Amino acid sequence: MASPFPGMDPYLEGEFWQEFHETLANAIRAQLMPWLGAKYVALLAKRYIIDRSALGLIGLPQRVIYPDVHVVERDAEQGAVAVATATLSPPDTQLPTGIDVPQLSIEIRDIAERRLVTVIEILSPANKAGAGAYEYAQRRADVLRTATHLLEIDLLRAGQRIELAAPLPPASYYVYLTRAESRYFASLWTMQLPDKLPTVPVPLLQPDPDVPLDLQAAVNACFALVGYERLLDYSAPLPLPELSTVERDWINNRLHPQPKEA
Repeated sequence: MASPFPGMDPYLEGEFWQEFHETLANAIRAQLMPWLGAKYVALLAKRYIIDRSALGLIGLPQRVIYPDVHVVERDAEQGAVAVATATLSPPDTQLPTGIDVPQLSIEIRDIAERRLVTVIEILSPANKAGAGAYEYAQRRADVLRTATHLLEIDLLRAGQRIELAAPLPPASYYVYLTRAESRYFASLWTMQLPDKLPTVPVPLLQPDPDVPLDLQAAVNACFALVGYERLLDYSAPLPLPELSTVERDWINNRLHPQPKEA
C-alpha cells in the first residue's frame, strides 16, 4: 500500500512528523549516494532543539543545543576555565526542562578536503515557530555567508515561511535552492496539496554537474519502508492551518473515492 495522496501526505503533520523527518533524511541520503560517485559523500548531521511547548508551558522560549559542545565558566580571580557541572535537584523539586527534538540535515562534502559543499535542510515545526524559527534564521544566514549551497525543503503547511525579497506565491509546500555563486537569487518550487513533489537539482562543486533529487520518490520510499498509511488516522481532522473548501473537498475525495458510474 501507499499514501492515498499523490504528493505530500498532509496527515504526517502530526504525531508522526518527527519519525517521518528522520526517515526522509535517510531516504534522501540513500537516493543521492549513487549519484555522488567517488568524489562526494552525503552525511547526516544532527542538532537538537529543546522544545517546551509539549509541556504546556506558555511563553517559554525554545533553546537550541548541538552535540559535542561543552559549557564553560571562567574563574574571575584566577582566569581559569573549567567545565561547568550541573547538580540535579531532588526528584520532588526537579522542574521539567523540555523535550529534545532532533533536527537532521544532510551535508554533502567532498572527500578529498572534507569541504562542506551543500546543506539540505528539511524544515520541522520546531524551527518554524518561536525561538526555533529565530535560531534557524541565524543558522541559515551563517550558511549563506559561506561558499556552501543551501537546499531547503518545507513540506509543512503550518509555521513561518522563509522570507524572500518578493512575497511568496500561495502554496502548500515550498523548496528553495540558493547556490553559492548566486547568493542574491534563489530558485523556488511551489506545490499545492494535489501536486506531486518535484525533482530538484542538488549542486556540487563547479564544474561538476548538479545531481537530481526526486522528492516524491523519497517520500514514497518512506511509505514503502514504514507503512505510514497504516498508522495515520485519516478520519481525524487535519492539523492547522485551516483548509479551503476546494482543498477539503479534494482530500475527502481522495480518502473516500466515489464509485464510478457504469
